[in-house]
Amino acid sequence: MPRRALIEKRPWLLASIAAALAFYLLRDGALPGAYQMLLKGSACAFLAVWAIVRHGGRDTQLLAAIMGISALADMAIEITIVAGAALFLFAHIIAIALYLRHRRDSLSGSQQAASLALLVLTPLAGWLLTQDPLVAIYGTGLGAMAASAWSSSFPRYRVGIGALLFVASDLLIFAREGVMEVSVLPGLLIWPLYYLGQLLIATGVIGTLRGRSGA
Repeated sequence: MPRRALIEKRPWLLASIAAALAFYLLRDGALPGAYQMLLKGSACAFLAVWAIVRHGGRDTQLLAAIMGISALADMAIEITIVAGAALFLFAHIIAIALYLRHRRDSLSGSQQAASLALLVLTPLAGWLLTQDPLVAIYGTGLGAMAASAWSSSFPRYRVGIGALLFVASDLLIFAREGVMEVSVLPGLLIWPLYYLGQLLIATGVIGTLRGRSGA
């Protein structure tokens, strides 16, 4: 698609990508903390607006709620990780509801095994990395979100992989509190993995919904 057409049709998507890149590049700079928080939150907030503009209906409203709450969580986590995690857990619950509305008609044995592994191993990994029962509770919601995304009828190469990237990002957050406390990798990878995961989820869901509605 020509650049001008892309800008005309998807300005909110471009704004989201620009905000995500700007936050990543400026997060350790001289930008005041309040502005960093707003910049960080705007990445998913723009995805929420883009979803509503691109498609209507109940499913789009659920996706917009997921991205909107995630935007609030992105900002809240800069103040207290507990508040941020609580908001993300709420977003995961809404995501589970969305994915269950679009359950895949049938799953192969390997697909069922993958979904079960995500459901069980995600909270287990969180517990092993932190020994924190609250992390295990959050991890249960995170794992259920990823498992339901993987077993949904949305494309796995976008929505499924997006959910996996979200899980990987959160596991790095947990690891940063323990085994990777002195490593630079979490700081380099957490935001790119998280945002790319959210971007794939949003574009995968909206692309599928538009295709099914003949848009």
